[in-house]
Amino acid sequence: MVLSPGTRAPDFSLKKSPNESLSLADLKGRPAVLVFYPADWSPVCGDELALFNEVLPEFQRYDAQVVGISVDSTWCHQAYATSRNLEFPLLADFEPKGEVSRKYDAYHSPDGVSERALFVLDAQGVIHWSYLSDMGKNPGADGVLAALEELSQPAATGR
Repeated sequence: MVLSPGTRAPDFSLKKSPNESLSLADLKGRPAVLVFYPADWSPVCGDELALFNEVLPEFQRYDAQVVGISVDSTWCHQAYATSRNLEFPLLADFEPKGEVSRKYDAYHSPDGVSERALFVLDAQGVIHWSYLSDMGKNPGADGVLAALEELSQPAATGR
């Protein structure tokens, strides 16, 4: 089971290009969607990332940032993102392999890849929603959108 809502998101700093990194601290101040996935170039991952790219304007309505994370290298991510016209960064959890995926309990040791897991973080870096999908199925974006909608609602005053 992946980390649950209410948990502070584990810190990380991963390469988004051979010369540039992105950290959890860079995402704070706005909601963030972390999309852990097994591998670039795989059919289900391709469908999932294409869907997230397609609905990116919906995520942006909630001021949310989206990042993909897998154990592939930055060079693989660059080629893949270019070929698929992805408009959000893909982060390389490459070396030490799967270190960040393991922190989020989203690493599949038998295959040495990230699980297909989704996390919605609030602006303070706390996990608001998480979901672990079957690796062979595209989880879609409905759960993420519902979590972002919920985050955007004013908190109940308790009166």
